[in-house]
Amino acid sequence: MSPDPAEAQDAARPSLSPARVLDIDSLLDDRKTRIVVCCGSGGVGKTTTAAALGLRAAERGRKVVVLTIDPARRLAQSMGIDSLDNVPRRVKGTEDRAGTSRSGSVEGDGGREPGGELHAMMLDMKRTFDEVVEAHADPERAAAILANPFYQSLSAGFAGTQEYMAMEKLGQLRAKDEWDLIVVDTPPSRSALDFLDAPKRLGSFLDGRLIRLLTAPAKLGGRAGMAFLNVGMSMMTGTLGKLLGGQLLKDVQTFVAAMDTTFGGFRTRADATYKLLQAPGTAFLVVAAPERDALREAAYFVERLAAEDMPLVGLVLNRVHGSGAGRLSAERALAAAENLEEPRIVDQGGGKAGLRNSPDTYGSSEPPASATPAPDDGSPAGTDDGSPAADPERSVDQLTAGLLRLHADRMQLLSREQRTRDRFTARHPEVAVVEVPALPGDVHDLTGLRDIGDRLAAGHTELP
Repeated sequence: MSPDPAEAQDAARPSLSPARVLDIDSLLDDRKTRIVVCCGSGGVGKTTTAAALGLRAAERGRKVVVLTIDPARRLAQSMGIDSLDNVPRRVKGTEDRAGTSRSGSVEGDGGREPGGELHAMMLDMKRTFDEVVEAHADPERAAAILANPFYQSLSAGFAGTQEYMAMEKLGQLRAKDEWDLIVVDTPPSRSALDFLDAPKRLGSFLDGRLIRLLTAPAKLGGRAGMAFLNVGMSMMTGTLGKLLGGQLLKDVQTFVAAMDTTFGGFRTRADATYKLLQAPGTAFLVVAAPERDALREAAYFVERLAAEDMPLVGLVLNRVHGSGAGRLSAERALAAAENLEEPRIVDQGGGKAGLRNSPDTYGSSEPPASATPAPDDGSPAGTDDGSPAADPERSVDQLTAGLLRLHADRMQLLSREQRTRDRFTARHPEVAVVEVPALPGDVHDLTGLRDIGDRLAAGHTELP
């Protein structure tokens, strides 16, 4: 017994293979979940995903702050905020004046509940560093540190400072216990996971030989310290002075001496935040697109998070393509397009063919009378410029063939996405996945973010 053709087409249609579906609403509704970290390579929609998750959680009754360390300003634009800075800003449009969700009393509102709030902020690396200094040093010493030229350079762009300050800011937000949920939007590319290394790098820096040598005179103090500096370090400082410049070396020594009492606090807080990321209340979401490079990066993130014992909850697969005509394969669409584009024998008056090699005219020295009909009742045989009139049926065929080829391209794209996705799921079958369809335009307001949130919660691909 031959299989049903419709069932065979369904089985072969190019669509993403099933995988364990990530339940976004259960994650957001779980009050034990206090931190959600979105990580992934650049250009895959992390910022939009983080904002959509924050908005959905707020409209489901949670008090949320979204922290972005992505330099792009899309988050502020989509939330209707003129600019984001190092201070959480309240996002308008999620609540009315009474504090009740705008949709809280509307049936079918996707589970929105009263009492939620949404705040957003962007990491200001230097300002966060300044806040740490001001909080852990007396006013006189803090003023000296903030005015130090070496500190100003370090806080503005020293390698690894952004990742460490992201850890500091996350720790500050969590310590305040002001928000039910913190959503973190990480930097693009593999640097998105550099903050996991921040405590180790900071410890290596603070325990390094150069730092120990520079802090030794200050720790010894008085004449003994000066003697140590003059005798034991004369050669080293002379060499460093030539390499770095005497003023820079002096600035570094002054900075290290002023910061010495706060170094231990830096390491302690970084270690505490690192443990916070490993705690059960934290959830990591890897964000990717159904493309080879993006999913290769996603696989790296999954493996790295597992190695660091970080709680990964799943993969958000953005910009997944779909088709409303999945039963029509790319091969059949191309064959139909080629058939429509082939030359045709067009019957004209009296059923005689208008082609030269027709059996009715072959061998005749005169063209058939019907081959070139005379104008009738003033109807022109051609256009005003003398060219033959366009065949409406032929134009429809060409348009149909073009649409069939576009459909074939879409189905081939779906097939590539399926293969790429299948390679990832075969390698990491334990990772739950939620798909978000490719949309025709960018998200630039709260309505668009709500739409993304609804699609995230749906758990499967729908047509854009």
